[in-house]
Amino acid sequence: MIIRPANEQDITQITQIYSHHVLNGTGTFEIDPPSEQDMQARWQDVCSKKLPYLVLEDDGQIMGFAYCNWFKPRPAYRFSAEDSIYMHPNSVGKGMGRLLMSELLAQAQRAGIRKLIAVIGDTSNAGSIGLHSAMGFVHVGTIGACGWKFDQWLDVVLMEKALGDGANSSPV
Repeated sequence: MIIRPANEQDITQITQIYSHHVLNGTGTFEIDPPSEQDMQARWQDVCSKKLPYLVLEDDGQIMGFAYCNWFKPRPAYRFSAEDSIYMHPNSVGKGMGRLLMSELLAQAQRAGIRKLIAVIGDTSNAGSIGLHSAMGFVHVGTIGACGWKFDQWLDVVLMEKALGDGANSSPV
């Protein structure tokens, strides 16, 4: 197993993993799976900001991907990022998510991120909430019934983790 920066050749497998989550889960509130072109544009956006976009590869198969992007598009948010992590269904529960998240945290800190924010779809999303908790994120709030998917209202769980000096010093 290796964790490495995602590249253009990974977009097909990344799109397949994400499409599975869009169609079968509540961790993302997207309703329709994005195209490969959409996923490539998202990858390029993250890379253009010099933020990490990683894949965990096992014997040529992408088993998960993770990245972070500015929490909001305004420049004042450039030291706060929202993380995203999606695992191949065959990799769930094998510790691969923890490995991938650990590397994402390290690379986000090296990229100058001081606060990583998790916006987790669905309060029943025990896997993502558990992973973030295990990696040191703390619960900072829940937004009730703000998403409608699969004919039900869904909450959003907000978690955060300070990186490096956090708010204890100027980032510049």
